[in-house]
Amino acid sequence: MARQSFGYSRWDGTQTGFDLDADSVLSEMADDLLYHGDLNAAMRRLLQQGMRDQNGDELMGMKEMLERLRERRREELERRDLGGVYDDIAEQLSAILDQEREGIQRRVSEARDSQDVRRREIVEDLAQQRGLELDMMPPDLAGKVQAMQQYDFMDDDARHRFEELMDELRQQLLQSHFNQMSEGMRDVSPEQMARMKDMLAELNTMLEQRERGEEPDFAGFMERFGDFFPGNPKNLDELLEQMARSMAAMQQMLNSMTPEQRAQLQQLSTALLDDLDLRWQVDELSRNLQRAFPDMPWDKSMQFSGDEPVQFSQMAGLLDMLGDLDQLENMLRNTTQPGQLAEVDIDQARDLLGEDAARSLEQLKELARLLEEAGLVDQREGRYELTPRGVRALGQKALGDLYRKMLQDKAGRHEVERIGTGHERAHEHKPYEFGDPFHLNVEQTVRNAIWRQGSGTPVHLSPEDFEVERTELLTRSATVLLLDVSLSMPMRDNFLPAKKVAMALHALITSQFPRDYFGLVAFGRVAREVKPEKLPELSWDFEWGTNMQHAMLLARTQLERQSGTRQIIMVTDGEPTAHIEHGEAIFSYPPSAMTIEQTLREVKRCTKAGIRINTFMLDESPYLQDFVQRMMQMNRGRAFFTSPENLGDYVLVDFLEHRRLRRTG
Repeated sequence: MARQSFGYSRWDGTQTGFDLDADSVLSEMADDLLYHGDLNAAMRRLLQQGMRDQNGDELMGMKEMLERLRERRREELERRDLGGVYDDIAEQLSAILDQEREGIQRRVSEARDSQDVRRREIVEDLAQQRGLELDMMPPDLAGKVQAMQQYDFMDDDARHRFEELMDELRQQLLQSHFNQMSEGMRDVSPEQMARMKDMLAELNTMLEQRERGEEPDFAGFMERFGDFFPGNPKNLDELLEQMARSMAAMQQMLNSMTPEQRAQLQQLSTALLDDLDLRWQVDELSRNLQRAFPDMPWDKSMQFSGDEPVQFSQMAGLLDMLGDLDQLENMLRNTTQPGQLAEVDIDQARDLLGEDAARSLEQLKELARLLEEAGLVDQREGRYELTPRGVRALGQKALGDLYRKMLQDKAGRHEVERIGTGHERAHEHKPYEFGDPFHLNVEQTVRNAIWRQGSGTPVHLSPEDFEVERTELLTRSATVLLLDVSLSMPMRDNFLPAKKVAMALHALITSQFPRDYFGLVAFGRVAREVKPEKLPELSWDFEWGTNMQHAMLLARTQLERQSGTRQIIMVTDGEPTAHIEHGEAIFSYPPSAMTIEQTLREVKRCTKAGIRINTFMLDESPYLQDFVQRMMQMNRGRAFFTSPENLGDYVLVDFLEHRRLRRTG
């Protein structure tokens, strides 16, 4: 199938919405399905590639969405720089220290204005002491945070501002480690931090229990600590995977930092998480998750290469966004059936990929439902299968495609004598002759009598007024199609056109000539009968060998049980290179004399049984032409050299000529 190139634009509300129907979805998959014979694989590739709806609008496939996700991630990394990750914290701390110095000076001024000597002495001594402490503050960020945590502020506003900053940094730090727990991290009060420590301890215990093969009490855990997990995980594995992804993303961020930046963050974490037990639980959880999910990207780094500084306050949001990109990419990459897309958060996809992608996802997840509601597919044991209606729809599409092509290129237009006698009306009439079936055309008969005698009643009929309906001579026909499925057929791009012809021929016979018989035999190294309803699932053989002898034997067995005219239509791209001997397939290339002899012997049996063999050759090999020439001399059938492009024209026209024999009445 040719690769289609699509262009997409952001949804602005003016575009026409996607309009899908079951027939167009099945038609879009038809070639893929017929070529590979696997409905589920065809549906999976449709999800990947996308399609056009019946209005010609583009439906984005998951391949395009995955490319967008990777591009979005690449843009974010190429725009950011970790060099200024702590600059915003340093600026806020400096501002707090400046506010404290101003507060000290204000307190000193107030004490001097009070005319209270003792108060002035005490305040001036404290101011001198605090000023010295401020001058001795460590220059590094983590050291400054630790020193300020021990510092006794003289300015109440500066103290309050510092406490708020510490709570904010503590929250940001925890969110960076556990972005799936962001709801539970909004409250960093001592009581909530104690609950978090208990939660992490219990989580580590459950990990150890699972590693020992025990069954942890997940339901009880969620009852006690479910408010920490807004994603509402359904089981322990899902919860742990969410946390592992979060912590792995944070580890990638750390791996992307310079050694000095990592050391600063480690010291800052120590200063912020002053509870030794809490720090230990966090580190233990990281170790446990790395053992439980070794395939996570713990050792990788994020390739930040831009010039826009990432501030510490932005780390949690950036990691959250990158995590969403990874999660959606992982979900789309592992999607094999439309129903799995029900798990995708459409609003999140809209934020990450745009409105057009979100609408495409909503449509893609409905594909299977459309096909099921139309009665074209059924789901059995987790796999989709074509229904009889679906098989008929594919056959009618193949037949319609061939007829449209015949009308376009005028190929195969042969004059056919239409007038005859028989059993089916031809919607034409003629004067009655002795021996004709007396299918009287009353209207024309009465009109003839009026013309003869003139107006007035009663109308008197005479034999020369009689007009009868012309009829066609109907014959029951039995056809078996021999379809070459040897490895050379797909290698030479002959398989799909040949299979389409088989589908079209089956649709033509079952819809237009329901009393006729149609059989199908697929042949490679060996031959096998194929039920027509299983035709869409037919694929080629992964081995060499063209066993015409076995195929004709099976066809002859089928046709000898049928009445009426009987014929074999054989589509092949190679000479006979295999035959059955003592129940085993014997292969030889170039063809052995024994293979040729056994195949012609079967041709002779078919000829004796009154079965005509018409052969359609898809290769100009002199070996094939020579064999077919010998077969024609023996059977009096016909042979056509054709190409994959016009094979269907020849087969359908030849069948209709054979089927619609008429004789003049």
